[in-house]
Amino acid sequence: MNKILSILLLALLPLAASAQSFDHDYKVWATLLKKHVVLIDNGKASQVRYAGFMQDRSELKAYLASLSKVPQADFNSWSKPQQMAFLINAYNAFTVEKILTRYPGIKSIWDFGKVFGNPFKDKFFTLLGREFSLDMIEHETLRKPGAYDEPRVHFAVNCASTGCPMLREEPYVASRLDAQLEEQTKRFLSDRSRNRYNAQDNALEVSEIFKWFSTDWSSGYRGFDGKGTPMQSREQFFARYAALLADSAAQQQAVTERKAVIRHLDYDWTLNDAKK
Repeated sequence: MNKILSILLLALLPLAASAQSFDHDYKVWATLLKKHVVLIDNGKASQVRYAGFMQDRSELKAYLASLSKVPQADFNSWSKPQQMAFLINAYNAFTVEKILTRYPGIKSIWDFGKVFGNPFKDKFFTLLGREFSLDMIEHETLRKPGAYDEPRVHFAVNCASTGCPMLREEPYVASRLDAQLEEQTKRFLSDRSRNRYNAQDNALEVSEIFKWFSTDWSSGYRGFDGKGTPMQSREQFFARYAALLADSAAQQQAVTERKAVIRHLDYDWTLNDAKK
């Protein structure tokens, strides 16, 4: 029996060592983000110094390689916050790398193509032991029904576009993930260029994200009110953040009572590049 236990322990040692060696603080990514993400509009949005990332591309590639080395078994052993932080950071970092493959001669991520070369469907990197795409991270993993049921993830993944929720100036980490997602939510909803109440038309004009992924706000998310109440709709979500979407008490009441018509603003796909 002791011999069998010893064999089992020896077999598990490489897995344990691998799990311990992964940097869940994402120190390399943290350094790159601090250097190359520029906050604008009082922190409600950001731009990216792709030229700076280009100069530090060897560090970025080394970081991406460390993500690609994580096996599925290790990932499965992590907590859900650890898994989500890993996936969000991977999405954002591989998106930056995708842009760098054509920088500076690129004006939009869609320059890669919408059918052939689609940047979101193209399996241009390895993750969890297999070929992966950005869509596979977002739609097949993060948004997989029953996996995380966390609609605020849409304010964390960045598609290298002006209309997209900002690339955060630091990595996502499990210990602060909820607070980071909440701050990202508030930043995005406070940005009047992408979400706002139109008093003249009694209309709540919001990002197309809320149209494309409307079902995510009725998928069972329980963290929005601090009481564990499952969210049932986008309107319920907007009501929770009415103070960020509208200015006056009367306008906020219209949002809270769900009396405002919902419209979707055109998405700005221009590259979120900080030229200087």
